[in-house]
Amino acid sequence: MKYWFYLFVLILVSLAITESAGAQSAVLQWDACPSTNAVGYNVYYGTASGDYTCEVDAGNSTSLTLSNLTCGVTYYFAATTYDDLGDESPLSAEVCFIVPGALSISGPDPATGLPVLNFPVMPGHRYEVQATTDLQNWTSIWESDVMTNNVWTVYEDPDAGSYSQRYYRLVTH
Repeated sequence: MKYWFYLFVLILVSLAITESAGAQSAVLQWDACPSTNAVGYNVYYGTASGDYTCEVDAGNSTSLTLSNLTCGVTYYFAATTYDDLGDESPLSAEVCFIVPGALSISGPDPATGLPVLNFPVMPGHRYEVQATTDLQNWTSIWESDVMTNNVWTVYEDPDAGSYSQRYYRLVTH
C-alpha cells in the first residue's frame, strides 16, 4: 500500500434515540483521508477492545449508521481506508461508546442501604430519573445537567426506604 492512514479520526457525532426492541442506532462520522489513492473505508466494531467481530464497508462515504446496537453495551470502533486494489491501511485509533437506554437497579448499597440505579448517558442530553409506586403517577426525583461524556452514571434514591415498593424509569431529554 502506498499510503498510510494516520489522519483518520473516527468521531461519534450522534446516536439515534429511537429504540426498536431494545436496540438503537449509532451514527459514525470521520474526516476524509487526504490521500488520492483512498477510495473507501471499512469500519470494524465489537464489544471488546481490539476484538472487532463486525466489519462494514462504508464505500467512499465519511459517515455510517450502525443499527441494532444493544442498549447498555459498550462498543469499540476502528476503521481503515482502502485503495482501488483493496489494500487496507492499518486500523485507526479505537474509540468506544456505551449505548444509552439501559437502566439497571442493584443493591442495596452495603454502605447506605439504598438501591443503586446505573445507566449510560450520551453527550448533549439531559437525563431524568422518575419514580412511582403505582405505575400511573410518575414523579421526577433526579435530573442531570447536559452531559458532556459518554459514561455510566450512578444514582441512589435517598427516599427509597419510605416506600414498600417503588418503580423507576429513565427519561432522556
